[in-house]
Amino acid sequence: MRLGGREFRADRLLVMGVINRTPDSFYDKGRNYSLSDALRAVDAAVAGGADIVDIGGVKAAPGPEVPVGQEIERVVPLVTEVRRSHPKIVISVDTWRSEVAAVSAEAGANLINDAWGGYDPNLAKVAARYGCGLVCTHAGTLAPRTEARGLHYVDVVSDVTSRLSELADRAVRLGVPEESILVDPGHDFAKNTRHSLEVTRRIDEVVGVGWPVLVSVSNKDFIGESLGLPVAERLEGTLAVISLCAWMGARVFRVHNVKEARRALDMVSVVMGKKQPLIAKRATS
Repeated sequence: MRLGGREFRADRLLVMGVINRTPDSFYDKGRNYSLSDALRAVDAAVAGGADIVDIGGVKAAPGPEVPVGQEIERVVPLVTEVRRSHPKIVISVDTWRSEVAAVSAEAGANLINDAWGGYDPNLAKVAARYGCGLVCTHAGTLAPRTEARGLHYVDVVSDVTSRLSELADRAVRLGVPEESILVDPGHDFAKNTRHSLEVTRRIDEVVGVGWPVLVSVSNKDFIGESLGLPVAERLEGTLAVISLCAWMGARVFRVHNVKEARRALDMVSVVMGKKQPLIAKRATS
């Protein structure tokens, strides 16, 4: 996998730190809305072991309309400063709008995280034009920032794998570098809790599509509903899900709690034999 000029081996588990520069994020409630606070959050994510920072200017849930210009004002100055202060970090921008993707790429973004499944058909073209990577996400047929009702799938995982294959193949045809495409099954996007749990149990089938899998489950509702917990108490559930997904072959993990996720994934890597213990002296004498 190649992102932003960096190559990542197939056995490397990557952490993507979430940086929401929004006043109404479901998780941080606007804590990183100011540019200075957002930059501090990036510094903390990098220090905690993030390989990628994912910058967003519009929350995924329904809410007040955010015009394109306002999203650009939130995202691009942050991308510019992060590229200056962390020249080697992979910068991802979470947007479904090709206009935002284009100016973000010009400012130094390396990856476009399309969480709404190709809603804007020009987004992949922008990624190709600027040589950026692209995250292809399963979001059913939802328009951005809408919630689905009355969901029904004959087989949700079959729907996910089929749609992700279509999106990734289209991206390749448009010129997005093959080694820079990731797929995200879209937990909680066009899915109820049972759907998201089924996707998690069968994440190896998503891995089998052949593209590196990004798992974006951090503090999501299916974890909260499974455990009966509010957003602020879903860390352990999040770490359990990403660890299971890593064991089954997922490679990139989008999280709010970078340090904790990095440690959990490093432990998975050690157990799987992909990494060696940092200290190995117990009962050796």
